[in-house]
Amino acid sequence: MYQKRSHSVRNAAAFLVLISDIDPIRGTVTFTNGEVLQTGEITGDISEKDMRRIQIRETILSHFEKEEKLFNMGIKTLSLFFIDEVAKYRQYDENGDEMLGEYGEIFEQEYTSILNDNLTMFDTEYQKYLRTTCSDVAKVHRGYFSIDKKGRSVDSSVKRGTDISDDISAYDLILKNKERLLSFDEPTRFIFSHSALREGWDNPNVFQICTLKHSDSQTLKRQEVGRGLRLCVDQSGNRMDSDSCGDNVHGVNMLTVIASDSYKDFVADLQADIKTVLYDRPSKASIEYFVGKTVMNGEIPVVIDNKQAKAIYKYLLKNDYIDDDDNVTEEYRNDLANNALIPVPEELKDIETGIHKLIQGVFDESVLKNMVSDGHETKVKDNPLNDNFYKKEFQTLWKSINHKYAYTVDFDSSELIKKAIDHINTNLYVSELQYTTTIGQQKTDINQYEIERSDSFDTAKTRTQTLRHAQVSQIRYDLIGKIAEGTVLTRNTVSEIIKGLRIDKFAMFKNNPEEFIAKMIRLIREQKATMIVDHISYNQIDGEYDSNIFTVDKSSQSFDKAFKAQKHVQDYVFTDGMAEKSVERRFAEDLDSAAEVCVYAKLPKGFNIPTPLGHYSPDWAIAFNEGTVKHIYFIAETKGSMSSIDLRPIEKAKIDCAKVLFNKINTNEIQYGVVNDYHELFNMINR
Repeated sequence: MYQKRSHSVRNAAAFLVLISDIDPIRGTVTFTNGEVLQTGEITGDISEKDMRRIQIRETILSHFEKEEKLFNMGIKTLSLFFIDEVAKYRQYDENGDEMLGEYGEIFEQEYTSILNDNLTMFDTEYQKYLRTTCSDVAKVHRGYFSIDKKGRSVDSSVKRGTDISDDISAYDLILKNKERLLSFDEPTRFIFSHSALREGWDNPNVFQICTLKHSDSQTLKRQEVGRGLRLCVDQSGNRMDSDSCGDNVHGVNMLTVIASDSYKDFVADLQADIKTVLYDRPSKASIEYFVGKTVMNGEIPVVIDNKQAKAIYKYLLKNDYIDDDDNVTEEYRNDLANNALIPVPEELKDIETGIHKLIQGVFDESVLKNMVSDGHETKVKDNPLNDNFYKKEFQTLWKSINHKYAYTVDFDSSELIKKAIDHINTNLYVSELQYTTTIGQQKTDINQYEIERSDSFDTAKTRTQTLRHAQVSQIRYDLIGKIAEGTVLTRNTVSEIIKGLRIDKFAMFKNNPEEFIAKMIRLIREQKATMIVDHISYNQIDGEYDSNIFTVDKSSQSFDKAFKAQKHVQDYVFTDGMAEKSVERRFAEDLDSAAEVCVYAKLPKGFNIPTPLGHYSPDWAIAFNEGTVKHIYFIAETKGSMSSIDLRPIEKAKIDCAKVLFNKINTNEIQYGVVNDYHELFNMINR
């Protein structure tokens, strides 16, 4: 059994890298530094050293979480680290004196902290064990490596010869004297090794394996994990099997793998092997077989739930299409061949074709080939402009708003400096580096269908912690330059703001430099935003938007989440978020059903208004039927809440800048507003 722990550290990027190309067809983003990211991938979210520290910490935490329970059962807990080079655990100075390497130092720091957290005032046997045998951090961890005659460690891959001898104490303890190693009198509980201990090492009490090495070798990974796939023994040497533990045998013999990123493919391959073995068993048309399968209702994918799976199963039983062992019968095959299948119940009609493909897939796997697709495959379809776009009502509106503008703004920098300093001193907080650990436990009983659905692991819990002893960043920051760039202010203005900060606020820079810079930029921009609106003016410049801005950015969202409209300038409307009834989704539905609305458009992101705070993209353009209202109405924004308190200062300032522009171009026919829903829009029109 495995527990898989995955780690992520939320941290701001250390560098600004610009995007050079976005390919929605292939689902890739290319950066100016040449790096290409595929949909679902992540990079650069944590330094290498901090990730290894997290792995070491999580191994020690897992060790302590299991140890007391196992101690009370007379079972000693061991943890095993596989490292990429010996020097990261043990080094020697110029005089030949041994000293800790990077991993050794990290281990002792983290072990000491976690040990102190686990010590209590209770006088239990386990607490006595921690205070005596386990209190000396230098004695609880050992390394097994080959060493030369001077006592210096070398990688175990080095061929032994006349100049090489073994570290007898570590060798005897770890590889030969298993009884001593498994005794509570021996303080060693954590072992560091460079290799997979191929020399026949077989210790049954390894409960944690931490992989601090990079390797693409699937065989080596299997050897490493295999060191922990043993039934453990107690102090008397009794094997903790089902006879000793009963139903708790899996709970006692639980291996936790604290893996590096390179294990992602290994886990996938391992599960694929399990799936292959399971597929050797006869397939059945059981309820479990249907649950979670995806079938199509026209162009919309539908995932079969438990209720639908039970209805399919009842349909098969009722019509003798499966026998008592859930095997597909000859009756089904004959009806299929004669095109005489009994219709499915009414509630399954929409997915009937997909259901029968799944049933046929039980005895003919080739039927399912066309039902399998890549979950990360970009779903891009054409969503062209339709006849609504060319209606005179919309063309009148489009020609009125289809202009480009430039702005000018002037404000007192000394006033901004004062307001920004006060705002930052009141609101700036920079957190220390944190990481979230997700702990998943493989289910005791799994089948091929759960593996297909990526459902063979239970997510037991998550834990978010501060990364103590985090690696101090070696990056040299142009603090003033970065903030000046992000706020579009001069370096002199930014310098004056920083000089006015309280000491405790400026000291937060060392906690997380990237977050400090990002929050400084945001807070300064918020104050800048409040001052801009009163001093901005717009002038029309040459240039118009081409109609292809509606179609050039194809949505990568699945079309089953889009709204199929009648009055929109395109057949499908993609609204914000994934919620079935988001603010935008309800608004689009109301526009489509309103008798007074002639035609409307969800404006693309390419249609925008320049502001000092970044481009502002209005949401909607709406044309009403003549006679229903006195003018064509242009809506710029829909918000779930109209309270200015609920709007972010920068967002509110962008909207206010848009108001300045649209107030300039307002006519009897063209109007601008920010509304909560269609009801409020209609009331605004009547006013």
